[in-house]
Amino acid sequence: MAIEKADEMRILLNFINEIAGILYVGGIASHIVIGAVLGTPDADTAYNVYTYKELSAYILILPGLALKVICDLILYFHYGERGNWMKIKAVLMVFLTINAFVFLVPMMPELRALADAAKTTGDLSAFHALEGKEALIGMSNAIPLLLELILGSFKPKLFGERIKTRTV
Repeated sequence: MAIEKADEMRILLNFINEIAGILYVGGIASHIVIGAVLGTPDADTAYNVYTYKELSAYILILPGLALKVICDLILYFHYGERGNWMKIKAVLMVFLTINAFVFLVPMMPELRALADAAKTTGDLSAFHALEGKEALIGMSNAIPLLLELILGSFKPKLFGERIKTRTV
């Protein structure tokens, strides 16, 4: 009975982790799409785009990221997932979390304020300079995010964990 309960908890944890991934990656995808579709050709559009991006970061991206981190911590400490895939995944999650909380999320209100200020002047130069920095930091997440998703999905044996066979 205890084994069944543990299995049920692991299934629930995996489900929560899937939902977390959907929130996190879906929120990021929505940022990319709204930027590509609407862009920031004028101050009003820039303000609306970054209002959306800021709110969706709070509603989708940050909760998804937090749930992913919590699930990984439970997998590591409670379920004893100690494979190299998990260790690398943890490093990637630290990188993604720092990028989100230190750089990207704090830029959202600043970008929105710059767009709002440009409504009266029409000068988006300061906005576009910061927007370019935000885009570069966001792009730096692409490979770590892809690797994190692959490692979490496939849980490969890495480095010394592989079974080494000798041929004579």
